[in-house]
Amino acid sequence: MFVTKDTASTVLLDNGVKRSILAHNDELMIVQFEFKKDQVGSLHSHPHTQSTYILSGKFEFTVGDQTYICQAGDTLIATTSIMHGCRCLEDGVLIDNFTPSRKDLL
Repeated sequence: MFVTKDTASTVLLDNGVKRSILAHNDELMIVQFEFKKDQVGSLHSHPHTQSTYILSGKFEFTVGDQTYICQAGDTLIATTSIMHGCRCLEDGVLIDNFTPSRKDLL
């Protein structure tokens, strides 16, 4: 499966963050999130394992009871059902991978 940036499914979320579903099947979903400084990804949990790659920018991430400052090139994993969220410190882009695929985002 190939998806170009022009054919990705993109929406603007209530918090102003831009979400683009880059590719997905039943087992895996790849999603890009574009944040502006001070935008927040609220604390939440879901039954999917999530890895996040910080493509650009700088973020404060909370995963469980730990908080980190992450920047371009850093990666994190939020395991099944753990509370996690972020605050954007500098405009940036995140690439999230979910397994299994998050059908609630389709």
